[in-house]
Amino acid sequence: QVRVVESGGGLVQAGGSLRLSCAASGRTFSTYAMGWFRQAPGKEREFVAAIRWSGSYAGYADSVKGRFTISRDNAKNTVYLQMNSLKPEDTAVYYCAASVGRYYAYKLSEYDYWGQGTQVTVSS
Repeated sequence: QVRVVESGGGLVQAGGSLRLSCAASGRTFSTYAMGWFRQAPGKEREFVAAIRWSGSYAGYADSVKGRFTISRDNAKNTVYLQMNSLKPEDTAVYYCAASVGRYYAYKLSEYDYWGQGTQVTVSS
């Protein structure tokens, strides 16, 4: 069992920045692919960013490319999502997830463990 806990959400004005953190339990964290997803009210959960277990590769949704950066610190069992130039349409609950046994994953169905989510609200 892997426990995933997000933190760092909040209210920010358009154009501002936030950094989300995600701590995952488990002695084999360095073997998990990790990802961030988000869900806005009335919409389906969507992919935001993912990072390979080694940190050597990261992928992004087109809507956040160039503005968001995912990174990980395997020594701290933590993955981060740096969000810059935030827009009102980025408002959503952001979820961190762990994919056990995969080098990299970007589909919801490929993730095995999910956090409870953290709210990000961007005001115009």
